[in-house]
Amino acid sequence: MITLDPAILNRVIKPARYTGNELNSVKKDHSTVAVTVALALPDVYEVGMSNLGLKILYQILNNRMDTAAERVYAPWVDMEAEMRAHQIPLYTLESLKPVIEFDIVGFSLQYEMSYSNVLNMLDLAGIPLLTADRDENQPLIVGGGPCTFNAEPAADFFDCFILGEGEEIVEDMVEVVAAWKKSGKIDGRVGLLKKLASIQGMYIPSLYDVTYHTDGTVAQIVPNCGEASPVVTKRVVQDLNKVEFATRPVLPYLDIVHDRIMLELFRGCTRGCRFCQAGVLYRPVRERTPETLLKIAKELVDSTGYREISLTSLSSADYSCLPEVVQTLIDELRGQEVSISLPSLRIDSFSIELAQKLQQVRKSGLTFAPEAGTQRLRDVINKGVTEKNLEDSVRAAFQAGWSSVKLYFMMGLPTETDEDVLGIAKLAYRVLDIYKEVKGRRGAKVTISVACFVPKPHTPFQWFAQDQDAEFERKQRLLKAQLKDRNITFNWHDARTSFLEGAFARGDRRLGQVLLTAWQNGARFDGWSEHFKYNTWIEAFKTAELDPHFYATRERSFDEVMPWDHLSSGATKEFLYREYQTGIKEELTVDCRRDQCSACGVCQELDVEVIDWGKKA
Repeated sequence: MITLDPAILNRVIKPARYTGNELNSVKKDHSTVAVTVALALPDVYEVGMSNLGLKILYQILNNRMDTAAERVYAPWVDMEAEMRAHQIPLYTLESLKPVIEFDIVGFSLQYEMSYSNVLNMLDLAGIPLLTADRDENQPLIVGGGPCTFNAEPAADFFDCFILGEGEEIVEDMVEVVAAWKKSGKIDGRVGLLKKLASIQGMYIPSLYDVTYHTDGTVAQIVPNCGEASPVVTKRVVQDLNKVEFATRPVLPYLDIVHDRIMLELFRGCTRGCRFCQAGVLYRPVRERTPETLLKIAKELVDSTGYREISLTSLSSADYSCLPEVVQTLIDELRGQEVSISLPSLRIDSFSIELAQKLQQVRKSGLTFAPEAGTQRLRDVINKGVTEKNLEDSVRAAFQAGWSSVKLYFMMGLPTETDEDVLGIAKLAYRVLDIYKEVKGRRGAKVTISVACFVPKPHTPFQWFAQDQDAEFERKQRLLKAQLKDRNITFNWHDARTSFLEGAFARGDRRLGQVLLTAWQNGARFDGWSEHFKYNTWIEAFKTAELDPHFYATRERSFDEVMPWDHLSSGATKEFLYREYQTGIKEELTVDCRRDQCSACGVCQELDVEVIDWGKKA
């Protein structure tokens, strides 16, 4: 157990990040359990504590009598300096035990630019960085989250990856580890990894060999033992009503990113936006029943004292029973002054009635995501909404009492022209005009946030060449020059960060050396602009004799073997390429929940059905 010197805590900002003892945290005697798990997110406490997936796994694992699950996050740079100066190893918040003493360390990998923090946390813990250097006496290093669907750039550092949803597979993993420990760790660490490979959704990189063509592209990725499957298919929870939800989340002592109740309405999305990785990874759509949601909401209000519930899902407005659920939650929780909010609304789903319901207790924020500035480009990405949809939705919002709107866009999408970029400005000004039409005066506030498009694996645009960072910056200047009204706020992403994100998003196993070199030269917190060291990364690529443009800004052919072809989301490569070609032709594909099956392959591959309670009712 680590003893924290108060003098050290007094020298760092936000010392509550490191002290633990929060309400609802679970402390167990490690001598009474078979398996100990450190759940990690490679970012600061405020980000890690906002991750719903880790909250769910924390409760599931601690509900087991044989398992103790604890939390650990990346220490900020000031605390890291103190830890290294005073030889304090990375520790968990519940028991203050060193992470190296745990059986399993599970990292949630939400963002490629957090990889350097993984290495930093392993180093602070005293755990060998490379899986090849670990033995049976060191923790099993596991990765989960969306980045695992192209796990190759981080493969050298992880013993295994979980593909897909974790509620059930984590329990399978714990049981295998418990049995292995009970056997006296028979067959060593390699034996454990081969046993884990038998679990559906578990990918063990060391059990696969990768070869490359002379042009640098992947030739093949094949198992090197009988226990490994040629293709690892993601794990899916069949019925969300039958699995545990985080009804007793740990309550922080300081403000966190999402400091409210997060109530997941459903999982999956079949709208088919061609840029969206999550829309593929979390298919098919499975809804929770209204009764389940009300029960969970009441438990969360009672156990946390929060007074805001955010109805979270990839497209929350598509929940089939949304108006009824919103009204029920408002009626049941009005006495406790609990407000209901939707983090983002589809432009074609908004209604005056729903806006008024969400306003009954307390005004919440309003966000729309048109994604592209022109109808042509929205058709390319299969957004399926029109400018009239936006106008009608914004008008309804202003009539219902809102005066500020946030609009999210991307630039650098396939086939984009300057006209498409300038269309973003035109939409912003149109929103201001609509407010004046409704209110008879000016006064609306419009925030425009524009991300740099990064093609991601398992999407129809995975073959697309990402824009060069210089081209992104030119487009940003072009748009900024048009946004002169003081009632419009323009936010944009750093193009160089997006460039490196693109390289790692579609990278292969050779990028592990780039990652290691960049970390050794000081890379960490790369998602934070004040700590992002672009030149350090470029030098690391040079040292490894690799070109980041080969990974980020190169168009792929359909025949090319992708580094993630052996990792299956359930959607077939043929479907994704068909969607890519359909997008280039500016044609739409209908939502299979509302029309015919689009033959993505997920339901057939995973033997799971869409669960839509509105249709069942």
